[in-house]
Amino acid sequence: MKQARKRLEHRWQRKPDEVSLFAFKAFHRSYESAVKDAKKSYNSSLIASARSRPAQVFKIVRALTSPAPLVQNPATTALTAEAFQKFFTDKITVLRQELPPTVDTLSELETLWPLSGPIFDRFTPLDKEDVARILAVAKPTTCPLDPCPSWLVKSCLEGLLDPLSNTINGSLEQGVFPDNLKEARVRPLLKKPSLDPMTLANYRPVTNLPFLGKMIERAVLGQLQQFLDDTAGLDPFQSGFRPGHGTETVLVAITDELRRQSDSGVSALLVLLDLTAAFDTVDYDLMIHRLAMSGVRGQALNWFNSFLRNWSQCVEYMDQVSDRSPLLCGVPQGAILSPLLFNIYVRPLASLVRSFGLDCYQYTDDTQLLLRLEPGATSIPDNFTLCLEALSNWLRASRLKVNPVKTEILWHGHSTGLTQLLPTFNGAALSPSPTVKSLGVVLDSQLTMEAQVAAASKQAFFHLRQARQLAPYLSDEALATVIHATVMSRLDYCNGLYVGLPMSTSRKLRIVQNAAARLLTRTPMKCHITPVLQHLHWLPTDYRGLYKMLVLTFKTLYGQSPSYLRDRLSFSHHRRSQRPSQRDLLYVPGPREVHLERTRCRAFSISAPALWNALPPYMRAMRELGPFTLALKTWLFTRDFNLC
Repeated sequence: MKQARKRLEHRWQRKPDEVSLFAFKAFHRSYESAVKDAKKSYNSSLIASARSRPAQVFKIVRALTSPAPLVQNPATTALTAEAFQKFFTDKITVLRQELPPTVDTLSELETLWPLSGPIFDRFTPLDKEDVARILAVAKPTTCPLDPCPSWLVKSCLEGLLDPLSNTINGSLEQGVFPDNLKEARVRPLLKKPSLDPMTLANYRPVTNLPFLGKMIERAVLGQLQQFLDDTAGLDPFQSGFRPGHGTETVLVAITDELRRQSDSGVSALLVLLDLTAAFDTVDYDLMIHRLAMSGVRGQALNWFNSFLRNWSQCVEYMDQVSDRSPLLCGVPQGAILSPLLFNIYVRPLASLVRSFGLDCYQYTDDTQLLLRLEPGATSIPDNFTLCLEALSNWLRASRLKVNPVKTEILWHGHSTGLTQLLPTFNGAALSPSPTVKSLGVVLDSQLTMEAQVAAASKQAFFHLRQARQLAPYLSDEALATVIHATVMSRLDYCNGLYVGLPMSTSRKLRIVQNAAARLLTRTPMKCHITPVLQHLHWLPTDYRGLYKMLVLTFKTLYGQSPSYLRDRLSFSHHRRSQRPSQRDLLYVPGPREVHLERTRCRAFSISAPALWNALPPYMRAMRELGPFTLALKTWLFTRDFNLC
């Protein structure tokens, strides 16, 4: 069609009459329409291929809206794979030299393993159904070291099931992780587009591991996780990569505690620790020892010892591959088992912090300490200073490095000049910040959530502009996938924290949602938005927060959420009442216990019971999550749109 268009254009240029011009314009319109249809078909097929993988949708949208330049930046071409390899390895080597074993390290390694208690000494072999289930949930990510693409392995599962089962079970029974699967392929990724691409420190290593090794890890992960759950082998306040736990449960618990303390007239101090390359500096001997102290012994412990040691890595950058370098410490980045192993590694930290009277919340390597100050306090409690000293000594003994410069502090309540009396931490002065970023959420000193709402709205609008740019070249279904993955996900992240916010604060979120709905349905601004939301079956942002809060309450009541949230809720004495309207009610603290209206509207331990009690009796009586979520959305949708 392009050549035909050129011929018509040349014909019109040679003979500029109305007939030639009309033919050229008509064919040009059909050509542009065909190009647009081809783009729409191609882009929509790309989005459809990643429909169930939001991270991949992000990458596709970024590539379509910001295509890579045809000519490489000379600054980036000057860097080499060997330079990145040297930088990444030297960084860990220097950290390792700065953190030699201490007396406490050697003393811990000499501690005898307990002779009593539950023991996990061998793995249970997997049958073919178990292996098929593991492969079904595995992401089809492919490493350059794989002999064939992972999607091909998943599609040919029936023919490969026997050899895969034999390989996985052979590794578990022999207590050995294959050495040929211990090579990591690292790709440097610029942390932010605005950073200098010539500075190696502005890149983070993204590790890719062989697919077969990840399958073996998944087989081990399920059995180790089950053992730790049965024996309470993990700290109850550790929420990283555990079923029913997440960043939102941590933040709900922290903000609830801060609001309850503020309601009682007590100030509180939230300390957010920053660990430098925490996963990469894990000590092998300490890791094996702490696994053994958790009850892992025998052939299972031998397998973990084999899995941790003798790894190597090489860097891949712009068609270059560096030489391999051995890894002398750390749990492999990108490995399936690494988060759980790190949770075991840092379990003693939380117990140490709580021994000084502070609360400790963890999400893998993100650790947050909560200190309560008595009303009228004129000095910082000594236990806080002692806790920081003990914490610093424990981290040094565990060969982990805390970065005191990046450690943040949020002071919630009245400081009355106490901020000047804060102790030092690892030689650095501690100073409260007006806002801190905790697990992706911006918290301010008064917990107004204004900074978080502004940040979430700004990010959502950015992705909405990208979606608007692609809208002419996407099908309706593909556009809906993009909007849900990039825009609505920003509005829904931790939106349970938005419950009870004033309309002046939450209005920004509603504006973003309305704009997304108009874009998806091609609705002009002059049309009212309520019928559009009703047509899409979208709950408004305020009701989406209520939905998240009530679903979290249901999970908490019936053992699908962390115990630290379950302890904040209790059933009232009317639970076994003969009256249906008074069954399954939660206890709501009264005015004598809660003084401030904003606490009653926003604190989880107060607002969640009140919202739960407002549900119809038949919904409170449900015990299965699926039917409850469906009934809850229908009920909220009916209430918001006044449907009968």
